[in-house]
Amino acid sequence: MAISPPSDLVLDVVNAADPTQVLAAREKLRSVSAANEASVLTASNAGFASAINSIDTAAGKAGIGNIHPPVSSEKIPDTYRKFEASILSTMLQNMMPKESEEVYGKGSAGDFWKSMMAEQMADAVSKRGGIGIAEQAYSQALQRARNAEPVSTGNDHEKSLAVSMVTDFQRRIFSVTDTNKTET
Repeated sequence: MAISPPSDLVLDVVNAADPTQVLAAREKLRSVSAANEASVLTASNAGFASAINSIDTAAGKAGIGNIHPPVSSEKIPDTYRKFEASILSTMLQNMMPKESEEVYGKGSAGDFWKSMMAEQMADAVSKRGGIGIAEQAYSQALQRARNAEPVSTGNDHEKSLAVSMVTDFQRRIFSVTDTNKTET
């Protein structure tokens, strides 16, 4: 006696449906899922920064989680991080799609929200190590500070010699101008 299991009702419906409608339904389900995840992040007050911090989980396994904080012996000042964040913000804002009125809104309000998103993304990336601008600028500042020659106090003899040379130069300059005035 053979058993014939009933067919999968859902699979039969999907196979009978129009392929374009199936794709549209899948996209709608994905967008609802993404909107739900965004509302959960918003409700927990954990926006883009928490998503970046959780990159070491599933995204890391996918190959995009190779963002690690810089390994350096010196703490980079916050000024350099903010500088890097401002550069990243400009770069990210230019990379965002121009036709995004459905996401951010229209007009100046949409531009404002888009710039705020770029700032938050840039700040989170910069805090996680950035792209190296802060480290480069800080190392160059340290190098300039190391190469700067200290102000020499010099000895009294050198000081008096320099003062006498300046005084002699001034006498010669003023004597030439005095003779020019008397000749006219």
